[in-house]
Amino acid sequence: MRKSERLFQLVNLLRGRRTAITAEQLSDVMEVSVRTIYRDIQALSLSGVPVDGEAGIGYMLRSGYQLPPLMFDFDEMQALLLGARMVEAWTDPDLAAGAQRAVQKIRAVLPEPLLIQADRQAYRVPTLSPQQLGETHRTIRRACEQQQILKLHYADAEGKKSERRIWPLGMFFWGERWTLVAWCEIRQDYRNFRFDRAISVEITDEYYPINAERNLEHYINMMKKLYEEQSGSSHS
Repeated sequence: MRKSERLFQLVNLLRGRRTAITAEQLSDVMEVSVRTIYRDIQALSLSGVPVDGEAGIGYMLRSGYQLPPLMFDFDEMQALLLGARMVEAWTDPDLAAGAQRAVQKIRAVLPEPLLIQADRQAYRVPTLSPQQLGETHRTIRRACEQQQILKLHYADAEGKKSERRIWPLGMFFWGERWTLVAWCEIRQDYRNFRFDRAISVEITDEYYPINAERNLEHYINMMKKLYEEQSGSSHS
């Protein structure tokens, strides 16, 4: 661990406590020597972080201290901005607005050299989804978050239309399209639905219950097991 990362972790440990903590306790938590803790405490004090210490009692961060804005290196900055632009381009209007605000906050703490690099970033994220799909995305996301049953009017790959009541469990992005994993009340099984094939999506006032065998984690584990079985049979 780099010294800067260790100092940041040390400040966070001190900020999260209401009582003093000894150098020995800090060394156990951070898995470094007591001597290293002494040096790091001294480095924090010299940099203006108000650490109070008393022999036999330990160290405390003075009440009211707030961390200065985080600084990012180039790779960190690029990853954050790229992720925010993907969210803005490929999700829904509410998350897009949140991504824009996040970018503004990130840019506000970047030093001038990184700002220049950010403006020259090679990545470009085109907006591929029509506005209507963004509204569908927003409805599905809210239903997943609130565990509300959806009424779905849907067209399959052959164009056959159906109406279903589903429990929305999770959303997956496959590079070209979004899909929803849901429990279908008609089929009494998991089903995947493409966002772009949804004719209409309506959130009901009904909430689906927590069920150990009808949730996203259960679905993922089931798919992993199926994949492992298929992989094992193909090599036998």
